[in-house]
Amino acid sequence: MTDPMIKVVVDALEDIKAVDITVLDVSDKTDVFDTIIIATGNSNRQVNALAANVVDESKQRGLQPIGVEGREASEWILVDLGDIVVHTMLPAIREFYALEKLWGDNPEADAE
Repeated sequence: MTDPMIKVVVDALEDIKAVDITVLDVSDKTDVFDTIIIATGNSNRQVNALAANVVDESKQRGLQPIGVEGREASEWILVDLGDIVVHTMLPAIREFYALEKLWGDNPEADAE
């Protein structure tokens, strides 16, 4: 179920014009979830719309999100779909937290 759901999530993000969609396989780093999907929105409204569309499209395919966090500020919204965790973020928030470096393959971090 995970692979088709990744496409559903990416398509939902693309529908709302997400920027720089990144899919990370983290199954070798944690047992809690398998995939992180990160996308940028250019405004609080777009960040919220991205997350809302992911939730709506997931529900239409029978996958009820476990939780949604961050809608109040709409700077960084996390959608927990179980095996997939989706982060929609403003550019400055994404740059500051650098989730790709934290969860991705980062040879510089491995060497330290």
